Amino acid sequence: MPALTDIESKLFSTKDFRLENGETLPVLELAYESYGSLNAKADNAVLVVHGYTSSHHAAGKNAAGKQGRGVAPGAAGWFDGLIGPGKAVDTDKYFVISVNALGSAHGSSGPNAIDPRTNKPYGPTFPHITMRDMVASQKLLVDSFGIKGLVAVVGPSMGGFQSFQWAASYPGFMKGIAASVTAPRAPNRLGGLEALQKRLASDPNWNGGWYYENGGIAGVLEQIRYETLLNYGQDEATAKVAAKSWAQVYDGHSLVTLRRAIDGFDVTGQYDKLAGTRVLYVNSKTDKLFDIALCPEYVIGMRKAGVDVTYVELPSDKGHMASHQDAAMWAPILAAHMKSLG
Repeated sequence: MPALTDIESKLFSTKDFRLENGETLPVLELAYESYGSLNAKADNAVLVVHGYTSSHHAAGKNAAGKQGRGVAPGAAGWFDGLIGPGKAVDTDKYFVISVNALGSAHGSSGPNAIDPRTNKPYGPTFPHITMRDMVASQKLLVDSFGIKGLVAVVGPSMGGFQSFQWAASYPGFMKGIAASVTAPRAPNRLGGLEALQKRLASDPNWNGGWYYENGGIAGVLEQIRYETLLNYGQDEATAKVAAKSWAQVYDGHSLVTLRRAIDGFDVTGQYDKLAGTRVLYVNSKTDKLFDIALCPEYVIGMRKAGVDVTYVELPSDKGHMASHQDAAMWAPILAAHMKSLG
């Protein structure tokens, strides 16, 4: 299959974005990539949303010097096995927008972005956000293209949360979602956020959270990322290399900001809003983050509410990385789902 090449990171910007907690971001910026072409009717768009610490570089190889913050030049996107010409999300047919989440550290407004009121990074002053805020910001990006409805929202892990939240926040705006290695509510991990905050603060360069001009906190970030990747199912050698490069570009406050939004996510009481959306729900039997034993309860709940949901368990040994590292296992299923949406 032909590959996507010379992908450029782009930036959407708007002013005075009001958050759910009542605070306002004076400037909202969202980094994104796009693949394929929007048709004349503007009805062939697909939104791709990423996991906790990932970026908007979901497919193809990006253009040298035009990649987003913290995205390696020439690197293949994390869902490259599923997005592109002739692939499950076929860019010969669909116009695909892959967006970096609000609060992330890869080019969108977040703690490491400059607060225009101070001309310094927001740092620990970046406001608390929710999954609903993320999705509302993405809706503005989608609207800016003149798109009146999406074919689908697709994403793994936290991207699955965003996919479910899209269906709950904007019922009927998308024909379907494809959510993988995820759930319609966050795992119950009591004390996890507080433990993360304490661990970040243990870095000698912490400086009350103002570490940007104090050498950064790459040391503690690298160890956190290494342990996380092992828990995700990655081998030690690969995890060490990935953790080192990631720690040089990611932001500790983004970990906290996104983790807080993740911990507050739950649409299990809003299944009725999903009833007009066709759901493809894909999980991995070896995923340590999401208890697969809970999935039948979620699926039954959705079906009782009238949701058209297809549930798939991948026989993968890649754990939480299954939906992209073993993309071939479910690419035909995703392709069939996309075809059913038109």
